[in-house]
Amino acid sequence: MNTSSRIESKEEVKAYLAKLRYALNQGAKIEVQLDRMVDQNRDPKYTNRNTIANLFPNENPETVMRRELQLLTVEEYLRTIKDLRFPKRSEMREFGKVYNGSDEVYIKIRVELIAERGFGEHTTFVMSFHYAIKPFSQETFPYNKKGGAV
Repeated sequence: MNTSSRIESKEEVKAYLAKLRYALNQGAKIEVQLDRMVDQNRDPKYTNRNTIANLFPNENPETVMRRELQLLTVEEYLRTIKDLRFPKRSEMREFGKVYNGSDEVYIKIRVELIAERGFGEHTTFVMSFHYAIKPFSQETFPYNKKGGAV
């Protein structure tokens, strides 16, 4: 078992999403990794660049992410991941969302508070926003009563 992941309580996820929405509404910076090293050996269908362009043609990726991250729900939460490569950085949250009735998208984000006590710049890093490589039927959504993706 990977000890770097955990399931937060429903209340913790709700609080995290509320803070994320607040930061985004306050103009938090968004960094979207359109091209990642891992994508070099991956089917292009499963890349951030392709997924965003396919689902949101002719839209600015930063604008898309600002909107879509604010729409995330507790039911779409998968797990929280500790970054073992950068242990001093904040944890990442993983979500799964379905678009157009059947397009499963895996989302992994990290929010960094740059200044002490929440004042100053917040940055939201979008590491993953791509079509799911494995079907959501193989995933556990802890707060979705249906058991699968919303």
